[in-house]
Amino acid sequence: MSNKTIARQGSLVIVNTAQAMKRGAWYVTEARVRTLFRWIFSLLSSSLLNPFFYLMSLGIGVGTFVNARAGSTGIDGEKYIVFLAPALLAAVAIQDFMSEVTFPVLQGFKWDKTYFAMNATPLTGRQIALGTYFASLIRTIGSVVLYFAVLLGFGAVNFGRAWPMMLTSLYAAGCFAALMMAAAAATENDDIFLNLMGRLLIMPLFLFSGTFYPLSSMPWPLQTIGWISPLWHSTELGRWVSYGHQISPLMIVIHFTYLFALLVGGLLWAFNRFEYRLTK
Repeated sequence: MSNKTIARQGSLVIVNTAQAMKRGAWYVTEARVRTLFRWIFSLLSSSLLNPFFYLMSLGIGVGTFVNARAGSTGIDGEKYIVFLAPALLAAVAIQDFMSEVTFPVLQGFKWDKTYFAMNATPLTGRQIALGTYFASLIRTIGSVVLYFAVLLGFGAVNFGRAWPMMLTSLYAAGCFAALMMAAAAATENDDIFLNLMGRLLIMPLFLFSGTFYPLSSMPWPLQTIGWISPLWHSTELGRWVSYGHQISPLMIVIHFTYLFALLVGGLLWAFNRFEYRLTK
């Protein structure tokens, strides 16, 4: 038997093509999660310190003045920190999920081209996209659980009633992140994309999505930003499950349906862009 034949047989044993084609998305997920663990202390610090300072400055600092002004009625019938908590949890989930499906995607296609290396194996573009998405979901679950723990420590939520708020936040974040992952995969000029995302997307959504005050208190032209904002839909659902914020059954259906449409449309677009860019 020649040396060439031996080498070829060895490679076939090491790389199980059938298994890679079947479980490719999970292999990509595992690889990305292993990379995330290299930064575990930085990730944990940001997930704990950011909510702590937000709650100290807004929930307690500003909240003291808001509660004094609102009197016994509070905001939406609750203390300001209770009103604020679902919005902050949803915002953290969306921001963390977005950061994991935008920068890594730009990195994979433009900066170090790791996606092209993956695609040189039996992995498909769809598997690479799903692996990136699943790894980002795992990262965001950790952030949401830690943030919720901080909210518990501040007395902003009641665990027995409010724990589904973690699910609504993750749902909205995952739906919006699918769309953002597709947008990142379709991006050719990363400088413009990152600038637009920071200045024209993240900040307006954070300020005009009923985060700090009820959306109905804003002029109706600005309310339209909230209507299309995943953060507002998630905040409304979070307030509904955490302290009984009044929402009609129709609006509950609208919230879930709108976010689901973002998820389906975003994933289909992402699959198309990944496959196109890896084969052109």
